[in-house]
Amino acid sequence: MGQKLLHPKTILLVGMMGAGKTSVGRLLSKRLRLPFIDSDKEIERTTGFSISDLFARYGEEEFRKGEEKIMERLLSGAPCVLSSGGGAFLSAGTRQAAQKKAVSIWLKADPDVISHRTTGRTHRPLIPAADNQKTIARLINECYPLYAQADISVETFNEHPAKTLRRVLIELEKRDIISKRA
Repeated sequence: MGQKLLHPKTILLVGMMGAGKTSVGRLLSKRLRLPFIDSDKEIERTTGFSISDLFARYGEEEFRKGEEKIMERLLSGAPCVLSSGGGAFLSAGTRQAAQKKAVSIWLKADPDVISHRTTGRTHRPLIPAADNQKTIARLINECYPLYAQADISVETFNEHPAKTLRRVLIELEKRDIISKRA
């Protein structure tokens, strides 16, 4: 049985690449009967380029400027479940927009989970196959203090996304953001 959103806000999932934002987000959107949007897919649809191609063509700084504009547009739209790219929440502008227009949930994964889920994936421009562990450690040091500014934090493990979803739902229910399960 589905639950419903009690306040007209987007639910924004933030966290490192490989934390489960897309998998958990899809399940959450079905549960809440809300549209699901993956911000990386929206960027690719809008620009006509893959995320890796955008990084290669324009560099990370220019990519982030465009990402911030797209995140602002998505956060200003109708309520949905929005899975953000790993770096989107690092932008002060995106965090401010999220604070006003969304409930942000940090899916917090430990380095081993991130490594397991990202190793060998070519569409992850910030975590190359070589030196995976060192890159992940650097990104965690940079990103986790900003992710910690999310409204809610939920641990994610090397498990089926439905288990993480259950923890997300409990946190949303506790804060009266969604209806309690019947």
